[in-house]
Amino acid sequence: MLLALLLTLLPLALLSSAAGAQDHATLRPLVDALGKGSFSDTEKQVAALAATGDPAVVPALEALTNGDLYVRKADKAVVIGKRAGGSLALTDPLTGEALGSTASSALDKIRVNNRLRRTIRAALGGLTLRAADANTRRQAAEAIFKAQDAEGIEALDAAIAAETDPGVAKLMREARAAAVLASDLSTEDKIAAIDTLAERGDRDALSMITAVQNSDAAELQEAAGAALARIQKLQAAWDTARNVWFGLSLGSVLLLAAIGLAITFGVMGVINMAHGEMVMLGAYTTFVVQNLFRAHAPDLFDYSLLVALPAAFLVAGLVGVGIERGIIRFLHNRPLETLLATWGVSLILQQAVRSIFGPTNQEVGNPAFMSGAFEIGQLTITYNRLWILVFALTVFAALLIAMKFTRFGLNVRAVTQNRRMAASMGIRTPLVDAPTFGLGSGIAGIAGVALSQIDNVSPNLGQSYIIDSFMVVVFGGVGNLWGTLVAAMSLGVANKFLEPFAGAVLAKILVLVFIILFIQKRPRGLFALKGRAVEA
Repeated sequence: MLLALLLTLLPLALLSSAAGAQDHATLRPLVDALGKGSFSDTEKQVAALAATGDPAVVPALEALTNGDLYVRKADKAVVIGKRAGGSLALTDPLTGEALGSTASSALDKIRVNNRLRRTIRAALGGLTLRAADANTRRQAAEAIFKAQDAEGIEALDAAIAAETDPGVAKLMREARAAAVLASDLSTEDKIAAIDTLAERGDRDALSMITAVQNSDAAELQEAAGAALARIQKLQAAWDTARNVWFGLSLGSVLLLAAIGLAITFGVMGVINMAHGEMVMLGAYTTFVVQNLFRAHAPDLFDYSLLVALPAAFLVAGLVGVGIERGIIRFLHNRPLETLLATWGVSLILQQAVRSIFGPTNQEVGNPAFMSGAFEIGQLTITYNRLWILVFALTVFAALLIAMKFTRFGLNVRAVTQNRRMAASMGIRTPLVDAPTFGLGSGIAGIAGVALSQIDNVSPNLGQSYIIDSFMVVVFGGVGNLWGTLVAAMSLGVANKFLEPFAGAVLAKILVLVFIILFIQKRPRGLFALKGRAVEA
């Protein structure tokens, strides 16, 4: 049976090899003719090669436009030559077979000029537009669109007629419209091209139509003006969507940084100036965990964040418990001393990290599932920002469930509303304070894991978020998780809408002024806690 199978496949292999050799035999004279005659003769040969529609000629045309195509003096054969030391390494332009090395004196370089380069680009575009791979065709259409190559119109017409992928066909039509605007075709053709680009509606289309708005033809001016109005209206809508997305992305970061602070501030009334350093410790824990994975299990690097999350929670949580047991429990009802003490702790932690890891930024990598981006219309969404938003909402939901449906959460809410009454009802408030402070610090630690994916990991990482975190907590209502969520998202969106007009620094100042005025009107924030002790 095996012998019969071999005898069956052998003729097929021989036929395939013979067909390939016959194709190359047909193409070989056309390739060798590139080295004969003037620039105009070479241009005709490029057109002849493009007319074959065979992708095997692409390496020869690419080498020609790059200045790597030569004629071998001995047999007048055309070869690809790459510089290798003092000689040239030769390659067959059709098969890619290595042909050894030779001195440059044994070869004549085939010269090209700018006109010939444009012809070659159009030929390459036509060949890649008919490639079997859809991504190759897409890239070719995008290249013609950006180049606005009028010489590629004919190739695009043929490719559009044969295209079966609707998305690629749409991109080819847009590339043809861009090429038409750069050509000398009729006004009617250009008006049709303007309509096609107006449907695309992005900034590239806007710039192309703006370039033809000053045309002498009144009809073309009118069509361009109407198209520009449509595109500008569409761009305004996409800009709004973009600002909302960026605002929600910033809001998710603020939520992660502030949610732990909302717990400790609400339960204990402690202004913890070292909260930002808990975030920083979480980021450095991620750095350490990733280095361990790189050294001992590089194939499992994509899982490093799954280990870094609990590790960061434990590290930051234990440091938080140590701060509460060692310092804060001795300073109850003394807010100024607590503020100064935690500020001193923040300086100590920053200097400790500088001494261990150095003052420079540390490299933290993104796992594969957090790398890259995708597009919704004209809105580009990066996976790392999307995952951080999902992660922030997940942490918020888990914390909300813990506060509502566990005995620990009941004790925390009782102490938050009325500390003295909770103590009178048998709740040991000192035993609530330590785990609560540890929980808030641990959540700040896992916030550091998330921030390490989008920000520089340095000893000053936490300082960038501590003021914003306090603004979120105060604006949303001290100790109220829903208020923290609404405040974080609101401030994030407000910042992103103000930045284009006022700049990043002035936008933050305006937000701060707004919060000050708002607190004057509602001292307990958006969602004030209810209760006689709170309202007293």
